Amino acid sequence: MRIKSSWILCVAVCLLGGVSQVQALVNKTFCVYDPIGGNGPVFQQMKDYQAAALEWGVKFTVKPYTDERVAAEDFKSGACDAVGLTGARGRQFNPFTGTLDSVGAMPTYAHVKTVMKILSEPKAAALMKRGEYEVAMLAPGGAVYLYLKDRNLKTVNDLSGKRFAVFEADSSQRELVLKLGASPVSASIAGMYSQFNNGSVDVCVGPAVVYQAMELYKGLEPKGGVVKFAVGQLSLQVLIRQKDFPAGFGEKSRAYGFSRYDTIMQVVTKADKTIADRWWIAVSDEHQRGYREMFRKARIELRNKGIYDAKMLTLLRKVRCNLEPTGSECTAPDRE
Repeated sequence: MRIKSSWILCVAVCLLGGVSQVQALVNKTFCVYDPIGGNGPVFQQMKDYQAAALEWGVKFTVKPYTDERVAAEDFKSGACDAVGLTGARGRQFNPFTGTLDSVGAMPTYAHVKTVMKILSEPKAAALMKRGEYEVAMLAPGGAVYLYLKDRNLKTVNDLSGKRFAVFEADSSQRELVLKLGASPVSASIAGMYSQFNNGSVDVCVGPAVVYQAMELYKGLEPKGGVVKFAVGQLSLQVLIRQKDFPAGFGEKSRAYGFSRYDTIMQVVTKADKTIADRWWIAVSDEHQRGYREMFRKARIELRNKGIYDAKMLTLLRKVRCNLEPTGSECTAPDRE
């Protein structure tokens, strides 16, 4: 028994780079929001992150949360040393990265990858910090789509007066829905999908990963549809209090996060394919251009109201114009 224990310790020491690093490990609590809980895709990805953090001097105890508001509050109170949240909920800790989820700002996954790469680099480190908080990792959560109870709601005007579920933590959603002439119904992430399925609301938004997880196919029956056009991109963010972690932890963590980008995107694109073909509603190129201009004006308005971060909007515009230099926004006098 003594030989076996010594052998295990030896292996652990070798894997972690020596006795000094093993002794330097600090214990931290990592609270992860996943609407499905401990068996959800986000929480499972964070188990891999937990293992990787050992190399940066941190031993995480990972706790699943199905209520994102509670996870954020526990992080604020110090009950959690680190927290995994959506970008919209994380905006209160870092408005810059919280603007990643701004409406229509990243039309495709190519835009998402470019932006995530830029933000994972050391030169972006200062932007990841705001007060005592630091964004230690960013990950893609998938394109956000409109889910409709009635697929005949084909234009913006058709949404007027409809009950539109909005995420309670994202004031930008409420502003946009009011702008459309629809009636915003505030709810938690999980709550809005229950409301959609039981018919309490006519419209909700979300990435494809919620289609199966929240059984949205039930809410789409019998004549609903999913608009095949990204109205936004969900980001997943890990936040820490920088003073409580080893020096360089955030930088190493962000680099790790981007190294996992393609693996995480496999989960995202697989989820996109789970939505049955019969539910998808195609959007013409002409209407797409109209929506993008509408979203651009909405982002500027929300920036002027202090909801979106101007520096992030400029970065996102530069990425869009780099990938599509002929876009009208690239030379617009009021460009972001």
